[in-house]
Amino acid sequence: MPGRPRALRGALLALALFLVAGCGLLPDTARQADTGLRIMVPNTPGGGYDTTARTAARVLQETGVDPDIQVFNLPGAGGTVGVQRIVNERGNGRLALQMGLGVVGASHMAHAKASVAQTTPLARLAEEAGAVVVRRDSPYRSITALIAAWKRNPARLRIGGGSSLGGPDHLLPMELAKAVGIRPQRVHYVAYEGGGGDLLPALLDGEVDFATTGFGEFLDQIDARQLRVLAVTSEKPVDTLPAVPTLKASGIDLVFGNWRGIVAPPGISAADRRRWITELSALHASRQWKAELRRHGWTDAFAVGDSFGAFLSEQDASVARLVTGLGLN
Repeated sequence: MPGRPRALRGALLALALFLVAGCGLLPDTARQADTGLRIMVPNTPGGGYDTTARTAARVLQETGVDPDIQVFNLPGAGGTVGVQRIVNERGNGRLALQMGLGVVGASHMAHAKASVAQTTPLARLAEEAGAVVVRRDSPYRSITALIAAWKRNPARLRIGGGSSLGGPDHLLPMELAKAVGIRPQRVHYVAYEGGGGDLLPALLDGEVDFATTGFGEFLDQIDARQLRVLAVTSEKPVDTLPAVPTLKASGIDLVFGNWRGIVAPPGISAADRRRWITELSALHASRQWKAELRRHGWTDAFAVGDSFGAFLSEQDASVARLVTGLGLN
């Protein structure tokens, strides 16, 4: 029957489109024409970007600012796959990328064609101090003891981080090594690109000797005394962990911070940019978001539009110099 092959082909095509959509491969505009704004996370679930994006989305939903906002993950190459996607989505004002220092660093390490410099800056949401973290039964009871052991045999100690090369968890031990007189090239860094979700079991199981990361993702384990924080990298002690010394207070001349923000594709309309900034400003003003900042140990660092754009340009140039100066590229 001549109509059957055509009908069969139509059914197979419909099935293929359904499967592709389920795998997240259809263009954003094809899948989400009527469902509002979306935030793309360029890493797997469980890490800092994922936590930030999903927390922001939940607050926007709970406060009624945007009941339909959605979050999805597109991991790969330290976040550079997500950057390429956001740059390719030129003019799509319904899509944004959750990003931060790690994405900037990964782009420089990979010499990626797409960069955050090509995106539309929307808002910087928060900053987070880095931390040096060990498991409960670690032989290193203080940052001084850890550094002494590290200096004796730098290559022996394995350092875990929740970002790929060029990310904050990677740049932090490189900067720390330089500050205490260890050549960065001798640092044995192990990357867990899934962020806190993959780094935590590695740290608990002893796959790494210590971790350099944002402590916010591990607060439950810290409270349960499964992990210990030896030092934080901020200028002053953090409110969440007031008894933990800073590196500077421990005699190490280093201050290091991570930040997280949101950017949109290039070429979006002024109206779409205003919509994003208006919603993110409402997020920042809400008591629910302020509570989340305290709960996660994040520092309020809100900046929007051109102010965030100037910061982003400075960070891009600064990270490029840092990567080159450390011999990482």
